[in-house]
Amino acid sequence: MFAVIGTGGKQYVVKQNTIIKTEKILGNVGDIIKIKEPLMISDDANKLSFKKGSVNLCILEQKKDKKIYVFKKKRRKNYRRKHGHRQFVTILKVADINL
Repeated sequence: MFAVIGTGGKQYVVKQNTIIKTEKILGNVGDIIKIKEPLMISDDANKLSFKKGSVNLCILEQKKDKKIYVFKKKRRKNYRRKHGHRQFVTILKVADINL
């Protein structure tokens, strides 16, 4: 059984006990998040079906992701700018998928 859920503007294919990294979701470690309307739930890998159900997710960790650098340069003008950014992320574990 698997489901397709959408959070943070992205879509994730999840199964039981899958761990995913998403954009920050408000909550504390150990909280259960219930997604009431997943995009798709299928009980068989070979047959896709769009059924009603829900997906329960457990928050494992709230942290910052690795740092990315944004570097701007204009050649022959001695113009250089370096800027770093760390995005807040939430580590989630799929507790169960309900039909």
